[in-house]
Amino acid sequence: MTVNEILKSETPVLVDFYAEWCGPCKTMAPILKQLKDRKGEDVRIVKIDVDKYPELSGKYKISGVPTLLLFKGGKLLWRQSGVVPLQQLESLI
Repeated sequence: MTVNEILKSETPVLVDFYAEWCGPCKTMAPILKQLKDRKGEDVRIVKIDVDKYPELSGKYKISGVPTLLLFKGGKLLWRQSGVVPLQQLESLI
């Protein structure tokens, strides 16, 4: 399944653009795990390493990490850079 196919899903898809060397990205990882634990099948979480997939980072104009994008049905609904609290993510989804 390609990224484009995943993003067209009617289930909300939260994309986490991150990098291994990024401190705030390491802070974000357990928050995303908690979100998945709480929301289960109501959300898909996709992690994209900006160093391994520079073409995707360029397509979405990712300039800083972490950057989170929320898609549903192929449409970008929300975007934010930096660490996002669990409660804010839950209310979005």
